[in-house]
Amino acid sequence: MSCLAEGKEPLQLVGQLLSEPGQFAYGGLCGVTLSLLFPGEEHRLYRVRFIDGLVEWLQLSESVLPVMEAFANGLGGEGAITFADLLLKEPALKDNQILITQDLVSFSLKDGRYDARARALIRHITWLLRIPFEELEMFEESLVETLKENKEKDTEEFEISQKKKDRKKKLKRYFLIGLATVGGGTVIGLTGGLAAPLVAAGAVAIVGTAGAAAIGSTAGIAIMASVFGAAGAGLTGYKMKKRVGAIEEFEFLPLTDGNQLHITIAVTGWLCTGKYGSFEAPWRSLLQSKEQYCLAWESKYLMELGNTLESLLNGLVNMVAQEALKYTVLSGIVTALTWPASLLTIANVIDNPWGVCLSRSAEVGKHLAQVLLSRQQGRRPVTLVGFSFGARVIYFCLQELLQEKDGEGIIEDVVLLGAPVEGVTGF
Repeated sequence: MSCLAEGKEPLQLVGQLLSEPGQFAYGGLCGVTLSLLFPGEEHRLYRVRFIDGLVEWLQLSESVLPVMEAFANGLGGEGAITFADLLLKEPALKDNQILITQDLVSFSLKDGRYDARARALIRHITWLLRIPFEELEMFEESLVETLKENKEKDTEEFEISQKKKDRKKKLKRYFLIGLATVGGGTVIGLTGGLAAPLVAAGAVAIVGTAGAAAIGSTAGIAIMASVFGAAGAGLTGYKMKKRVGAIEEFEFLPLTDGNQLHITIAVTGWLCTGKYGSFEAPWRSLLQSKEQYCLAWESKYLMELGNTLESLLNGLVNMVAQEALKYTVLSGIVTALTWPASLLTIANVIDNPWGVCLSRSAEVGKHLAQVLLSRQQGRRPVTLVGFSFGARVIYFCLQELLQEKDGEGIIEDVVLLGAPVEGVTGF
């Protein structure tokens, strides 16, 4: 259980709790894990940036930086288990290995972004340290709640402060001018409830230590704005305002309540009258994350496709059942599976909705990629799950992201079920 969740004092940086060999093992474990999970040359810059930042975060000597970068670029890949075992023997981590996971999450969030690659690394290291994955999710959830509390507290304090400032406009003017000067010319948008975290340190000279601490607490709001999206509404508030190409319908529907540092988007592949007449129906038991959405897209054509498929299936089942009764040997049953002309006619009818859905799903997938690139979901890892034409939507979304320079670090993982796409070896 995290200290944040229990309402205790904030955790010390793990780098201050570990021995020097433990710090080295921590950095080395992250380095070799980076090279294992993201070995391609296209991830080289990310690996180097991550490990350089971690060395600074752990307050390691700069002399170890070349070694850590070598680990991140493929050296000593077999040493992951050794590094993990060394960490598990650290006195500070005895029965409390979750401290490493917590520290990595905090490190990954410090710049207001939770890269999908960082979360994949954290999950792998959590597994290596024999920590249940649920503990990672619990910490992420407690961190979100803590940041929310800071946001609400700071908003309330801002409203009270604003009333006082209205009565002292002259003092307010001098205060803002001085604060901006100390911050190196950076203007702070107090009316938005945000203060630049790096300026808060310089504010000590004007408002004293206690005042600077109060301003510094707004860093939590800044992180929230960046990670969850400054607009606040996120995916729930996104709806296609006008037709995009051939797409007529594109909207996100919430499957769960609340916020999480990781989100899941489920994409339905077809609809049909009855039990599966809504986009949410297939995902009622989905437990991929605490914050889940489903994509509503082109319902008219998906319904037409689903109803046609259902008619085809029902006709086939009825025909097989009736014909099978006429035979008493296996060869006769096989003969009975021959499709009659009536079913062949229905099969021809399916060509039209199938062709339309083939085309529309590709367009929807590309548009989904653009929505994710625009960070409507904030800067959080995304899991995509889809079946049938929903899986095809995801397939084209990934292809589009692959072609964009800012497409990395958005998607954590995907689940494709029955995707009507061509398989290409090595893609």
